[in-house]
Amino acid sequence: MSNEVPVLKLKRGEDRRIRAGHPWVFSNEVDNDATPLAKIAPGAIVRVVSDRDQFLGHAYVNPHALICARIVGRDAEQGLDRALIAHRLSVALALRERLSREPYYRLVFGESDGLPGLVLDRYGDIIVGQIATRGMEALRTEVEEAVRTVLAPKGLFWKNDTGARDLEQLEPDAHVAFGDVPEELTVVEGALRFVTPLRTGQKTGWFYDQTANRARLTRYLWAGARVLDVCSYVGAWAITALAHGARSARCIDSSGAALAYASRNAAANGLELETLEANAFDAMKALHEQGEQYDVVILDPPAFIKRKKDIPQGQAAYRKLNQLALNLLAREGLLVSCSCSYHLSAEDLSAAIQGAARHTGRFVQILEAAGQSPDHPVHPAIPETRYLKAYFCRVTRE
Repeated sequence: MSNEVPVLKLKRGEDRRIRAGHPWVFSNEVDNDATPLAKIAPGAIVRVVSDRDQFLGHAYVNPHALICARIVGRDAEQGLDRALIAHRLSVALALRERLSREPYYRLVFGESDGLPGLVLDRYGDIIVGQIATRGMEALRTEVEEAVRTVLAPKGLFWKNDTGARDLEQLEPDAHVAFGDVPEELTVVEGALRFVTPLRTGQKTGWFYDQTANRARLTRYLWAGARVLDVCSYVGAWAITALAHGARSARCIDSSGAALAYASRNAAANGLELETLEANAFDAMKALHEQGEQYDVVILDPPAFIKRKKDIPQGQAAYRKLNQLALNLLAREGLLVSCSCSYHLSAEDLSAAIQGAARHTGRFVQILEAAGQSPDHPVHPAIPETRYLKAYFCRVTRE
């Protein structure tokens, strides 16, 4: 079977990173004289070999992308097919079932689960997927069949609206792959239940990457705390705080629809919160001018840095956001400061917090540095899979 699969040959010395476990092949690493990239169809499956014709892995190809091939399997006898995808799903499922008692989690996290370009989130008996690469798009039918075999869910919905598809020359796409999929998704997190929109929601509808950090929040809360949840989306942070003793919570978000879900989720859990529809920067500045103070401020903004060229502007934005947060904290308070920008390092976020502290005359102690939930495992060879940073900080007066 393997002999029937086309070959993609690398230049001399370009196999070192692949042998070390990295699954990406860049277009400038290919020996185009031996195996012209232009002659390989987008989405085609190939055998990647070294300059000495040593097998390195089975991969799918997009000759039009900088990352022109992504290795999915390294067993020369195991082709890239539905059986391999089903096996990877089963392995991924085994981890998540150990991590969570309830079936609400990220089931597949791309390269970290050996399925580059694929994200699958589980909402009970509904699966919501995102495909970011042309090669995985070509394997869509195989993925759907594997999902049926391994999970047998009531429905699978493709929510392919990520910017990564632009890099692969893929059009946005949203449709039901099979089964009965509702317009709203249910999420269970601890003792709390949430409802979130599917088609109009962010990511696949929920931020599973912050599940562990919301649990961490509870150890630092105290009874009667006043909480401000900035960039709150549907209120998960604020509602978690209220359920664990906070006296009050206010959500700030630019989306009125998201805030409506936040209020609805609070009520469904027997709680009540305030909402403020506004730009986060403008709202926090206005609250400070009004003399408002909070015991806990949570910052969970969207990525301010999506490309390397955005780094200076993004660093300034994170520093400003944290500065506004510190202005709103009481004499002693808790700051939870997050960033999902891969291009902002943990050290840069820490520096932004410290810069904001010096500007506002506050003293910050980092109590805990955290990252994404374990259902978003990090691939040791791929720094890009470690993207979320979260600092839990005690803030006092100088």
